[in-house]
Amino acid sequence: MFDALVALLSGNPLLLLFVITGIGHLAGRLRFGSFSLGASGILFVGLAFGALHPEFRLPSIVYEFGLVLFVYMLGLSAGPSFFSSFRRRGLRATAIVTGSLASALGIALIVSRSLGLPGPVAAGTFVGALTSTPALAAALEFISAHASGGELESVRALPVVGYSLSYPVGVLGVMLAMHWAARLLRADVRAEAKALAGVRQPIINADVEVTEESVFGRAISELFPKGGTRVVVSRLLRGQRQMTVDGSVTLLRGDVVTLVGPEPDVNAAAARLGKPSGLHPHLDRSQIDVGRFILSNKKIAGRRIRDLDLRRRYGATISRIRRGDVDIVPTADLVLELGDQVRVVAPSDRLDAVGEFLGDSYRTLGTIDIISISLGIALGLLVGTLSIPLPGGFNFQLGFAGGPLLVALVLGYLGRTGNILWVLPYNVNVTLRELGLLLFLAGIGTQAGNALTGAVALIGWRVVAAAAVLALTYSLGTLVVGYKILKIPMPILYGLLAGIQTQSVAVAYANERAGNDQANIPYAMAYPTAVVLKILLVQVLLNLLGPFALVG
Repeated sequence: MFDALVALLSGNPLLLLFVITGIGHLAGRLRFGSFSLGASGILFVGLAFGALHPEFRLPSIVYEFGLVLFVYMLGLSAGPSFFSSFRRRGLRATAIVTGSLASALGIALIVSRSLGLPGPVAAGTFVGALTSTPALAAALEFISAHASGGELESVRALPVVGYSLSYPVGVLGVMLAMHWAARLLRADVRAEAKALAGVRQPIINADVEVTEESVFGRAISELFPKGGTRVVVSRLLRGQRQMTVDGSVTLLRGDVVTLVGPEPDVNAAAARLGKPSGLHPHLDRSQIDVGRFILSNKKIAGRRIRDLDLRRRYGATISRIRRGDVDIVPTADLVLELGDQVRVVAPSDRLDAVGEFLGDSYRTLGTIDIISISLGIALGLLVGTLSIPLPGGFNFQLGFAGGPLLVALVLGYLGRTGNILWVLPYNVNVTLRELGLLLFLAGIGTQAGNALTGAVALIGWRVVAAAAVLALTYSLGTLVVGYKILKIPMPILYGLLAGIQTQSVAVAYANERAGNDQANIPYAMAYPTAVVLKILLVQVLLNLLGPFALVG
């Protein structure tokens, strides 16, 4: 029976792939308290199949293609936030991410040498304790470039073994560090989260009558300057006439304006303008109506809201945008993306024309621009072949993990180049990213599984010990320094640490401790920078541990 199963699965790689991914997905959904393996369940099932029989092995092209697809889609989605993190608002977050991961590298060096871990195992332990799949791929490619052909297969399995043993330790270690740091520093996380309640609030509408003399005759652009507010004036009622407005419109006594934005900002703006109105123009659809449209027109995706000139074309104003699961208050410089749900305020007879202009087609969104994806990935693979010198005589390549990621970050930031639209609709990006990840995890798991049993018996306890020390030490250090020295509130630090860890379980735990979702913002700020730095640092680690003596 077993021989027949081996013959069936080994002779049908596609069947083997879908068996592993199906079982792995079910395993990843199992919860142990607040912990679950998630997508990494596929890796562990792949390892189990590979350990069960050497013929249970998926071709290398499976994990290579999956990895390239995963990191490219990740880069496209993270590009805008990655580069904005280097601006003034995110500079401190970037510095914390860099310092934290640099300390993790130092700890990994000390622990690996103290426990006598071979270079490839130490690299796998490092990226597993930091739960970074792209960095694991970078380590594998680095080893492939340095190990000889005869030993390549056995050596390349070692980082995967280290990763598989240290990954659960990394997830649990960061959550324990969050718990212990709050107790050690006597931080009331929930109280701090309530004090920071204005960091992120649901978007609301408010109708306000203009009664304050100080704003009479002043332009909306003066009262709500670019970059100085998160409030949009979506419409104005003057006498019996409703109208949409732009920054040039001046306010008069008795005007009723509809404000849209986060609740604290709207309340503050309303107090400056006047008092709540007994009229509710935003509920009156006779002159001005509201429409919700899906942006599917590729000719305007990747462009700023100001470039659309909706006010002149249609007398329309964009009052809010929903991107993925997040509501955004629009600004004139906000770049629109395919799949954005755009809420538009416009004259009732012009609303249909606005919808046609934006596209509003789910079917169009389902199509994939093969030309832009192929060009982007090809360019990334070419960049990945470049050898980059580092101080100290080291050289590293971004490889087929880092090259596509770096190029995708740039292209995601640019949005479009001429007629080429680089970014994809949010739902398409997420789907392709998850497909790439499961292909990578299933493929690399089956290739490394054959070496798992022997490696665990030889070095298993040392890997677990190293991962525990690394995860707890760098996490606690980041939280203590951030809280005591940099005076950052603990809920924000939790989000930063989860982003540094690039771990969704950690940010979910952080939100649970805080009682809200404030950790999501610093998590998103730290995540893309951490991904890139880990790809670089794991190669530095392998260089420092001796890339030509990989198993000694």
